[in-house]
Amino acid sequence: MERTGTTRRRALLATGAAAAAVLTGCTTDEPGARSATPRSESAETALRRRSAELSGALLPRYDAVLTAHPALAARLAPLRAEVVRHVEALAPTGSRPLPGTSPDPSVSRPASPSSPAPSASGPARPGPSSTASPPAPPAPADAGAAVRELAAAERTTADGHTAALSGAPPEYARLLASVAAAGAVHAYLLTEGSR
Repeated sequence: MERTGTTRRRALLATGAAAAAVLTGCTTDEPGARSATPRSESAETALRRRSAELSGALLPRYDAVLTAHPALAARLAPLRAEVVRHVEALAPTGSRPLPGTSPDPSVSRPASPSSPAPSASGPARPGPSSTASPPAPPAPADAGAAVRELAAAERTTADGHTAALSGAPPEYARLLASVAAAGAVHAYLLTEGSR
């Protein structure tokens, strides 16, 4: 009987020691706990940067269509301004604004259709490793085709934000979902909504 009591005490002590080790590992004083936080912040920052760049890539497309078809300005300028707000909201906190993210499209595009097209480099990526994104394709000469291509770009961007939801922290996932929904509305307004 004494042997069983000793075995139980040893089991309880071992369980207590294991529980203490687990609890100690969960404190913020543990070096492993400190290093996990910056990694998750880095992952979120990278996600924010990619999301902002994805939306930012729409801006040169809007600018190309606005340059080729200035008569569409009343219709496209409000949508472009919303894209600018999306880029600003999605970007990492404290990052530099992307070039071309002025809410007024005339700031980042030529004033007249006879002027040269906007810079082919498109918006630069924020951060120390600033490399230019691929240039936006030139807008089709037909206004209807240009708007349809813009709608397709909005859909692709919305799909990209939706795909990123699974890797996003909850608060940022809500923002991504909102921006993806807004992109889907833009695509609708550019196609079905204009009929």
